[in-house]
Amino acid sequence: MLVGNKKFLISNNISISQNEEDVNTFTSEANTILYAGIDGKYAGMISLSDPIKQNAVNAIDELRELKIQTVMITGDIDESAGVVAKELEIDRYEAEVLPADKSDIIEKHQKDNTIIGMVGDGINDAPALAKADVGFAIGTGTDVAIETGDIVLLKGDLKGVAKAIILSKSTIRTVKQNLFWAFLYNTLGIPLAALGLLHPMFAALAMSLSSVSVVSNSLRLKRIKL
Repeated sequence: MLVGNKKFLISNNISISQNEEDVNTFTSEANTILYAGIDGKYAGMISLSDPIKQNAVNAIDELRELKIQTVMITGDIDESAGVVAKELEIDRYEAEVLPADKSDIIEKHQKDNTIIGMVGDGINDAPALAKADVGFAIGTGTDVAIETGDIVLLKGDLKGVAKAIILSKSTIRTVKQNLFWAFLYNTLGIPLAALGLLHPMFAALAMSLSSVSVVSNSLRLKRIKL
């Protein structure tokens, strides 16, 4: 017995005779269709339904607000993938993608100097998670994906992707601010101290204020609403 997509059965010399009306009904509902062959002959098809989670809708909306382009990579047939992409308002999708080809698609976009973040939870997602600039692994997924990802969403909530991006941007901005103030203190203080215009006591105070300002500015990260 062989079970898989249409390409898989055809590659094993099994001719598929399907009811197009049934196929259109299933694909319009974003169902995944698998085909079965027994003893080299077509036996029928199986329709699998994987409902879209509500948090996926909200997660896509939050990424859109951050002006991040979303791309769905799936092994499902084009018709089913198109229905899901339209419902979620995903910018673009790649359908009927083999597991080994996911990382190739990411590499193709990286050649255009595009920063890629990959979200995945399965064994087949591990190569793509490793290839992406940032790999977001779902904490409820497989161990291989979790080990490969750069960031692990412990609760399995896709909204964590937008939260991680917001927090990372704020962190980088804070680091740059801290560097600016540290360089400013030293740029002003060192020449004055070298010329003997800055008393050691005030120099020590300036260094203390520099450290306090850096720590205080960093603590502002706790106030970010996620």
